Amino acid sequence: MEMESGMDLIHGSGIQMVQYLQNNYKDSQNLFLFISFAADLRNTFFVFFPIWFHLCESVGIRLIWVAVIGDWLNLIFKWILFGQRPYWWVHETAFYSNTSVPVVEQFPVTCETGPGSPSGHAMGSAGVYYVMVTAVLTLLLQKQQQQFKKWCTHSLLWMGFWGVQLCVCLSRIFLAAHFPHQVIAGVISGIAVAEAFNHIQLIYKVNLKHYLNTTAFLFVFALGFYLLLKVFGVDLLWSVEKAKRWCVNAEWIHIDTTPFAGLLRNLGTLFGLGLALNSQLYADNCKGKQGQRLSFKLSCIVFSIIVLHLFDSFKPPAKIELLFYFLSFCKSAAVPLTAVAIIPYCLFHITRTHDKKIL
Repeated sequence: MEMESGMDLIHGSGIQMVQYLQNNYKDSQNLFLFISFAADLRNTFFVFFPIWFHLCESVGIRLIWVAVIGDWLNLIFKWILFGQRPYWWVHETAFYSNTSVPVVEQFPVTCETGPGSPSGHAMGSAGVYYVMVTAVLTLLLQKQQQQFKKWCTHSLLWMGFWGVQLCVCLSRIFLAAHFPHQVIAGVISGIAVAEAFNHIQLIYKVNLKHYLNTTAFLFVFALGFYLLLKVFGVDLLWSVEKAKRWCVNAEWIHIDTTPFAGLLRNLGTLFGLGLALNSQLYADNCKGKQGQRLSFKLSCIVFSIIVLHLFDSFKPPAKIELLFYFLSFCKSAAVPLTAVAIIPYCLFHITRTHDKKIL
């Protein structure tokens, strides 16, 4: 009972912050919506990954592992912590029994269906940007001799990192998708995952069998955890019903925000990465002399982003839930396969044919 009243106080102060941001920064609504969109892990897979993979392969691989494992841990944490979300908590709590219920505005991206703690956007953003900042620091400071310039570079990059995290956190609070303590927990968790993978070298030497085993383990563990708790009468999809009940617009509830949709999307990406790195297409093209040329790498980046952008416009049909999950897995698996193997293979043969014609 004491814990419940303590959480009510935390949630109540969180609602005050949501209202403060919504009332005082109403004109910044589009900016907050854009920040929330930009912080989605989809942009890691469709934008950051192809850029980093072709510029520095190890960083691209680490980005995928941090994003996938981080989001998998985020799902497990959410199932354990049973975190509320502001947009439904404010209507169900007895905290306001003696006062009027605060008005909390909702937006098209507010009505996520999973539990709220820790924030997936904050955790994913912190993990991904931590990987990119540490990678840039490593690349730049290796060639930098002057201590003052090193200090300036270090300070500017970390200021940028914390600036991005602050914006993401404020965005999620403004949109009434999370409480302040949930975004803070997300940032800390994301940094912890990214820092752990900075010390794990095994991920760069993993064969296809290990990728398959890892993907299967993550899926079986999550599904087993869900079924085990269901046997004991705990429904881990309780948050889906709350979202459907309290979202002001039913069209704002999307199946791709459900826990299993995110799980299969991420596992598909990890499986696709393993498939691509162990394919003959990748071995023949990216590891040859052609694959080391800067012009070839830049071409791969540009065409990968364009093709993946077009590919992202395909939305699996949501009427049949199992079919949606299967197609989401396949679509996600195709993303790294396209960026790592198919695009370089096509460009390699196009440029080789062109060179032969010139000769």
